[in-house]
Amino acid sequence: MALTMLNELLIEDPSPPLLLYQLSKTAQLDALNYQSCFMQGVFAHFPEILFIHRTYNPRGKVLYTFLVDGPRVQLEGHLARAVYFAIPAKEDAEGLAQMFQVFKKFNPAWERVCTILVDPHFLLLPTLAMEFPTAEVLLSAFHICKFLQGKFYQLSLEQPVERVLLTSLQSTMCSATAGNLRKLYTLLSTCIPPAQLPELHSHWLLNDRIWLAHRWRSRAESSHYFQGLEVTAHVLSQFFGTTPSVEKGMTALLQYLQQNSGDKASFSLGLSPPNNHPPSDGGPESPNVEQLVEARIQHSLNAICTGPAAQLCLGELAVVQKSMHLIGSGSEKVNIQILEDTHRVQPQTPASCSCYFNQAFRLPCRHILTMLSARRQVLQPDMLPAGWTAGCAGSLGDIVGSKWSDTLDKHLAVALLTEEVGQLLQHCSQEEFERRYSTLRELADSWIGPYEQVQL
Repeated sequence: MALTMLNELLIEDPSPPLLLYQLSKTAQLDALNYQSCFMQGVFAHFPEILFIHRTYNPRGKVLYTFLVDGPRVQLEGHLARAVYFAIPAKEDAEGLAQMFQVFKKFNPAWERVCTILVDPHFLLLPTLAMEFPTAEVLLSAFHICKFLQGKFYQLSLEQPVERVLLTSLQSTMCSATAGNLRKLYTLLSTCIPPAQLPELHSHWLLNDRIWLAHRWRSRAESSHYFQGLEVTAHVLSQFFGTTPSVEKGMTALLQYLQQNSGDKASFSLGLSPPNNHPPSDGGPESPNVEQLVEARIQHSLNAICTGPAAQLCLGELAVVQKSMHLIGSGSEKVNIQILEDTHRVQPQTPASCSCYFNQAFRLPCRHILTMLSARRQVLQPDMLPAGWTAGCAGSLGDIVGSKWSDTLDKHLAVALLTEEVGQLLQHCSQEEFERRYSTLRELADSWIGPYEQVQL
């Protein structure tokens, strides 16, 4: 089965790629190394900084994706910076050594690699140092950001604290100056209980060598960089990380790469004329279309809203993009599907929603953003109050503090409860309605008193 599926990919590929694979005794895919001609050419031109991302499969296998990074890389498109895919037979020193040796054999430019960016859970650093003796190995800003995000969720902090930390983290990652990193470090020390603080490895924020590899980007470039890696990680997880069959997951991923090769060729460093073939028509389920729409929404948020407003709304959009959250790392992982109550969205300008976020801040919530995404629309300036538009600067702490109040909490709680009770009364039989109404009438009279006429 594995041989058939992978050989079909070789036949369909117009330029034969490097594809080495090893099968187990049960004819399942045990190890794989893949690199197309385009990927090989990209690495040959940008070998200085290598970014390694790992994606775990439910069967326990790990996909290593090598991407190029650095100031010279100006490639666009999903996975356009990916230059190598590999699944080691085992994620141990021997398995990784074999994987790196195959990569080096087919990529002579490996000797020009100066920096390798890895995630905090990459434990086999000695093997990496042995195979790339002249390269400096650093933690990547993207993976530190994802690591801290995961820790914030795991610590089960109070929602206002978690929200402020996530917003501050996003802002700092887009402007990783020494001062901003120090502020985030101080904020973590203040908000996180001392017993749990070591879990966050906040000292990484003070390691200036890590951030020098990222700090050359402007705020806009940093935002675009993180968004691009989020899309890349999402696509890898969608095809490989959620499919129990390694063979089917890799086949789907490589087919996706082949189908989107036209997008990458148009950004191929001027080495060949632009591809004039019309783009493939992606259906509603195509991740290419979905991710493009979400990227446009993110761009409109950053362009129209103040910094604090954009960060709050991007946090809401992140919930939409990750309705399936991954908790933990390595092979021990738990997928948690987030469910919530139904909310009513008023699409007419200014758009509104019955959820707490929109009622409290009058900003586009995840439900409004989902509606925009479904309609292939972006945020418009008249969809939010004037105080939130760009140019009306204000600190996030001041804004959150001014919007949040006990009175507003009570008002929204009463409003939501009233709506819920109304829904329960409307959608039931006449007999059930009479029973529920009489019970509610009795509760109201006994609580407030029959001497006041309580309107239900």
